[in-house]
Amino acid sequence: MLSTKTIKIIKSTAQILANKGVDITSHFYESMFNEHPELLHIFNHANQKKGRQQISLANTVYAAAQNIDQLEVLLPKVKQIAHKHRSLQIKAEHYPIVGKYLLKAIKEVLGDAATEDILDAWEEAYGVIAQVFIDVENEMYEEAAQQIGGWDGYRAFKVIRKQVESKCITSFYLQPVDQGAIPHFKPGQYVTIRVQLPGENYLSNRQYSLSDVPGKPYLRISVKRENEHQPEGKVSNYLHDQINVGHELELTAPAGEFTLSEANENPIYFLSGGVGITPLLSMAKYVALHNPNRKLTFIHAAKDGKTRAFQEEIKQLMTTLKNGKSITFFSEPQKADRLHEDYDFKGFIKKEHLTEMITDQGIFYICGPVPFMKLMISYLNELGLHQSEVRYEFFGPAMAIEPATS
Repeated sequence: MLSTKTIKIIKSTAQILANKGVDITSHFYESMFNEHPELLHIFNHANQKKGRQQISLANTVYAAAQNIDQLEVLLPKVKQIAHKHRSLQIKAEHYPIVGKYLLKAIKEVLGDAATEDILDAWEEAYGVIAQVFIDVENEMYEEAAQQIGGWDGYRAFKVIRKQVESKCITSFYLQPVDQGAIPHFKPGQYVTIRVQLPGENYLSNRQYSLSDVPGKPYLRISVKRENEHQPEGKVSNYLHDQINVGHELELTAPAGEFTLSEANENPIYFLSGGVGITPLLSMAKYVALHNPNRKLTFIHAAKDGKTRAFQEEIKQLMTTLKNGKSITFFSEPQKADRLHEDYDFKGFIKKEHLTEMITDQGIFYICGPVPFMKLMISYLNELGLHQSEVRYEFFGPAMAIEPATS
């Protein structure tokens, strides 16, 4: 329990963190990595360069400051972040290091404003917050290791099949090198892949959604080649260009909170953009296999027929589902793309489209690029959907997503 004095100080400094949060976290990461470069084996270098990790941590610290007297409010967010930590193998021994350099950054960025009382309060608060994460993550480590086919740390998998799904997406079918069992993951979960890129001093980690159903003799990830913007995605291009059948990859056990709800029979609506289709495809295939009578509407947005993946798998799903419907949007359809055969609408998904397509109250799952998700969440908010009915996952650090304006 935190003292009343500490709670008061933390709450009073919340706005300071809102104003200086990214400055503090940027300074924190730079300082920590300078003195502990071994941690670069764990953290995503690309997210560091783009500033996404810094923003994510700043948002987390600010949220903790605002809710320091009722940390249970943050438990859903803690679990989401803890899944990522467990997947990346962040352990209890890393938290004192993080705490040391976070306090150092607060002191050096705020200067004289960081009084001894403020630093003492944040040291006390950090200890409590860190313990919450450690306790949750310890449970996740035990669960991942003790389940049938589960494991701790990294496990070697061999690529048994490499399948081109579209112009930019390729699937990798993976089997354990030890020929042991594969855990029954939850549809929508992801794994962390660890690779040693040629010429790089540190290992690189990336998290990819599992795109097939559990119960198969393999795990399947489907990776988009990131080459549209500079710098290009080092890991995605390495997987596409260098990893072939017979090669080995290191994986951590499946993780993630963005999973299919089986608690009720409400209709399901999937809204996916680009490679965001991967976790939703896993969920849809699971529904088709285990509950084919459940009403399911799969709405997918892609650039054109060449970039869209899994068209045949979706078509097969719709023949299995007794109440299934697939709707596709192409923002820039090509001459070879046939209206009403390859796609249903030209352009982007609009609110009026959703108004027509949503015929029953249900659960909405959204995955895709951040701008896409912001817009979809905004539309659903405007249509009166309750927050509990809208669930989403997005790639990278868990930054807050505020609904966009249309």
